[in-house]
Amino acid sequence: MLVGMQPHQDGPLARLRRGHEDLVLDLLRKHGPLSRAELGQHSGLSRTTLSDIVTELIESGAVVATAPGTAPRRRGRPVEALTLNPSAGQAIGIDFARRAVHVSAVNVAHEVIGSASEPHDPGLPWEERITLAERLVGTLAEGALRLGALNAIGVGVVGPVEGPDAGPDAGPAQPCPSADLPALLRKRFEAPVLVDNNTRLAALAEATWGAAAGGQDVLYLRLSHGVGGGLVVAGALHRGAYGLSGEFGHIAVESGDGRCSCGATGCLETVASVGAVLAAYRRAGGHADGLAALLGALEAGDPVALRTLEVAGTHIGTVLAAVCNAIGPGVIVLGGELAAAGPPLFEPVERALRAHIMPISRDRVDLRPAALGEAGGALGGIALVLCESPLLSHYPARPG
Repeated sequence: MLVGMQPHQDGPLARLRRGHEDLVLDLLRKHGPLSRAELGQHSGLSRTTLSDIVTELIESGAVVATAPGTAPRRRGRPVEALTLNPSAGQAIGIDFARRAVHVSAVNVAHEVIGSASEPHDPGLPWEERITLAERLVGTLAEGALRLGALNAIGVGVVGPVEGPDAGPDAGPAQPCPSADLPALLRKRFEAPVLVDNNTRLAALAEATWGAAAGGQDVLYLRLSHGVGGGLVVAGALHRGAYGLSGEFGHIAVESGDGRCSCGATGCLETVASVGAVLAAYRRAGGHADGLAALLGALEAGDPVALRTLEVAGTHIGTVLAAVCNAIGPGVIVLGGELAAAGPPLFEPVERALRAHIMPISRDRVDLRPAALGEAGGALGGIALVLCESPLLSHYPARPG
C-alpha cells in the first residue's frame, strides 16, 4: 500500500474497493501518466466507480493530477493527466554480489533516484554486508531518500532462491549464517522484502531497459567471479522449478577438469569465471594481479592474454550454442566484469557460437554486450518490486 493511503475495514466490499485501488495504481505504475478516459479503457471500471476510486487516491496523496497542457483545445474541457505521486513511495534494489554491494532506488513514478556500489572482501559477514547496503542507500539522492516512504525492497543474492512460490519472506539458498536475510533487511528498512537470484534479476533489467529491451526470447550470461544467467522465454522471465533457471555456469565443458564450487568438475565456471581466466593466464606465463591488469595486457596486444581469452571465449560460445539449440533465443546478452574485455572475448564467443549452433539459427541470433553494468542486478530488484514489466506476468506475486 502506498504511504498516505488510509487503511480499510475488512469485508467483501472493502476488499473489492481495495482491489480496484490496486488495479488503478498498477496501471499507473506500468503506463505512467494516464487520463481518466485512458484509465477507464485499461481498467474496465465504470465511470462512476473509477471517479470514486481516483478521488480517494488523490485525497490520500497516492495519486496526483497534473495540470493540463497549455496548447489550446478546440472544444471540451482540458484533459488532466493522473500519475503516481513521486513522494508517496519509493523502491530500493540491492544486489549482494560475491564481492560487492550494489544499490539503486526509484520513486513510484519510475524516476531513478540514484545508484551506488562498493566492493568488499568475499568473506564479509552478512550483517556487515547489510550495514554496507544501508550506508550506500543513505548516500542516494544526496541523503534525501525517505526510508519511511519505502514500498518494498527487491534483493538479489548469489545462487538459487528456494521454492517456486517464493514470496516476501523467502530466503536465499546461499548460506546466510548470521540470520535470515529478509528478516534482517525488514528490521533495518522497515519494508517488505522480495528475494531472487541476482543474475536472473540482471537478466530482467537488461530485457526491460537494457541491451535486450523489447526482446521476447533472450539469453543473458554474466561472466563474473561466478558464471550464471537468465532466460526470457516467450516474453516472460523464466524462474524454473525451485528457482533453478539460468545456472549456465554449471554446464560441463568438454575439456574442463577443474573442481567447481558446486562440487562437480569441468563446469563452464571453472574456465570462464574471472578467477579461472586469470589463473589460466598465469599458467601460460602471463603476469596479472587482477582483472584490470589482464585487460591492460589485452589492450597492449599481449599474445598470451589474447590466447587465454580465445580459449575461454570458445568454451563460452560452445555452451551458448547448446543452450540456443534447446531454447531458441533471438538475443544473447553477455555481461559481467569479464565482458569488459570486448572483442578479444566476443569474437571467439561469436565464432564458436556460429560453429555449433544449428545452421538455420546462425543469422537469427544477435550477440550483444550488456548495457546496464554493475547496477543491473539492483535495477532488476526494483523491476521485481514494481512489477512494471510484462516479463513478470508469470512470476510470484509482489510483496504485500
